[in-house]
Amino acid sequence: MPETYTCEGDDASPELTVADVPDDAAALAVVVDDPDAPAGTFTHWLLWNLPADTVEVPEGVVRRERLPDLGGAAQGENDFGEVGYRGPCPPEGDGPHEYRFTLYALDERLDVEAGGTRPEVQDELDAKTLDSDQFTGTFART
Repeated sequence: MPETYTCEGDDASPELTVADVPDDAAALAVVVDDPDAPAGTFTHWLLWNLPADTVEVPEGVVRRERLPDLGGAAQGENDFGEVGYRGPCPPEGDGPHEYRFTLYALDERLDVEAGGTRPEVQDELDAKTLDSDQFTGTFART
C-alpha cells in the first residue's frame, strides 16, 4: 500500500472507486481490516450507509461519526479506539500484513448508531448484505 495511507505517512483514507452495484441495493458499507494482526483481525475502518449510487469515496475522509458530504454516511470505532479510518501500522519487523478492503451492497440501511463498533456493524452486515467485493493491499514496517 502507498505509504501516504499508513501510519508512516499521512494516515489518510485512500480513494475508493465503486462500480457494478446491484440495482436493488439500498446502501453501501466499507470495512477495512487486517487479518494478520498478532491478536486476531484488527479493524481499521467502518463506514456505512453510503448512498447506493455512490461512485467514489474520496481520499482523506474526515474522522467524524457523520459524513454529510457522503450522503449522511456513518463511521464507527476502529480497533485503535477512534472513529474513522486509521491506516496500516503493523508491528515493526512483523513482516507484511494484508489489509482487506471490503465493499458491501446492502438491501437496506444499517440500523447502527454512528460511532458503532465492529460487532454491531457486523451483525447488521450479516443480515443485510446483498453482495460484496474485496481487494487486498499489503504493508510492512521494518
